Amino acid sequence: MRPVGRGWQAVSVLVALGVLAPVASLIWLALGADYAHWQHLMRHVLPDAALNTALLLAGVGALTLVVGTGCAWLVSAHDFPGRRWLHWALLLPLAMPAYIVAFAYLDLLHPIGPVQGALRWLLGYSSPREWRLPDLRSMGGAIFVLGFVLYPYVYMTARAMFMTQPAHLMEAARTLGESRFGAFWRVALPMARPALAVGLSLALLETLNDIGASEFLGVNTLTVAVYTTWITRTDLAGAAQIACAMLLAVVALVWMERHGRRHQRYGSAQRMRAIQAERLHGAAAWAATAFTALPVLIGFVAPAAYLAWETAKRLRLGQGLSSGLWASLGNTLTLAFGVTVIAVIAGLIVAWATRQGVSTRPPSRWQARVTTLGYAVPGTVLAIGLLTPALAVDAGLAQLFHLPGLPLMSLGAVLVVACTIRFLVIPVGGIESGLQRIPSTLEQASRLLGETPLGTLARVHLPLLRPAIAASALLVFVDAMKELPATLLLRPANFDTLATWLYAEAARGTYEEGAVAALLIVIAGLLPVVLLARTQLGTPAKPVNHYRP
Repeated sequence: MRPVGRGWQAVSVLVALGVLAPVASLIWLALGADYAHWQHLMRHVLPDAALNTALLLAGVGALTLVVGTGCAWLVSAHDFPGRRWLHWALLLPLAMPAYIVAFAYLDLLHPIGPVQGALRWLLGYSSPREWRLPDLRSMGGAIFVLGFVLYPYVYMTARAMFMTQPAHLMEAARTLGESRFGAFWRVALPMARPALAVGLSLALLETLNDIGASEFLGVNTLTVAVYTTWITRTDLAGAAQIACAMLLAVVALVWMERHGRRHQRYGSAQRMRAIQAERLHGAAAWAATAFTALPVLIGFVAPAAYLAWETAKRLRLGQGLSSGLWASLGNTLTLAFGVTVIAVIAGLIVAWATRQGVSTRPPSRWQARVTTLGYAVPGTVLAIGLLTPALAVDAGLAQLFHLPGLPLMSLGAVLVVACTIRFLVIPVGGIESGLQRIPSTLEQASRLLGETPLGTLARVHLPLLRPAIAASALLVFVDAMKELPATLLLRPANFDTLATWLYAEAARGTYEEGAVAALLIVIAGLLPVVLLARTQLGTPAKPVNHYRP
């Protein structure tokens, strides 16, 4: 196979450099500020924000590990009532952005809300002054909300690992006298460490990216500090310096994930039996059902039911949907469509150039690796990094074509670029995986028949890549609909998406209007969750009665 033409490689390199540009711009902007900025931040802003961020990451990490790993092991290695639907229902919280769950629980768990009112009635109290739950607007409340929204990242990776572990290792441990828990703790869990590290790092990166839930719940994290420093105090240099501190946190999380997978190598054989589900009976079976059903109830069912109820109540009262909400829906669909088209095209270029570049020495894979940085960098950091180059380009365009104002910013082009960079890893990874499943002999036959590389891509690879491209486009579309941090910071004037509309309504305390926008986002978010459930988890193993106590 001949190496790919220089044009493909050049475009692929440009895409990779575009991902790196915001980081370079951010560092330049932060280092360009005077020492007084750093001194003020080190004394008054960073200590509190960094401590809150560290506590939040530690709490969310612990909760997601316990819930995600426990649920993954129960549905993989045991059979109990409800297991056949819980094994996929445990993914449903992925359809609920954290800021939507926080929005719902602020009303559900309000001192005069339905949950606390019902509990006081059961306990015989008549007033919130006599008895009330701890305030949700706290560090504990933020850990509770984010933990039960993000545990599916750990659950998904841990379950995939548990399903592929050979059964004879667990059988050997049980034969040597280990209990069910002992075999899990000493055999299955250590083997799952690489998967747990990947899932945990994804959950923590999402926690670091969150701005809506943290601000709603009164936790001043580094992300919230970036937003308030830029928007409230109009201090771009200070926001850039805080964003650099966030980059250090991102590097630490990525290092943690790599460190957790170091030196992990496992042999495999084609005919190894997978772990068979062991049937539970009596109280143990119902305890397993309760443990696995509770995260679904907290992370999806309760907030989704609240949003549906508030939406139905609003429509039943004849209030309908405001014109602003319809405009936000149109803006959301337009933004998501534009980001999807650009991200899929860029991802196809990078993945195709990478496949063709494997014939060169050394292999040209660095572009695909660089694109993964976009997802690791929080949306607020991307926004800060893109602002300076975008303003410079806007100034040049305005001077060259005599355009008024800031054309790129006012048209939303910078926002599209930010979302594309953030979600580019999805089409690159999806299309690259699809290309790996296509035999190279097909491409060689096409080239021997005189087809060009572009013709081979169009006539051979694209028809075979349709499922991978469609799945990647769906995931990018829904993620762009839900994106809040970058949209808040880079949206044009008088431009609201469903996410920013909900953010504004929650800030004003008008939950009824925000519930409609939140429900629309959740409905859209269900699509990729159904896709994941169908393609990633498979069918639960049939139960057996080995090692019954």
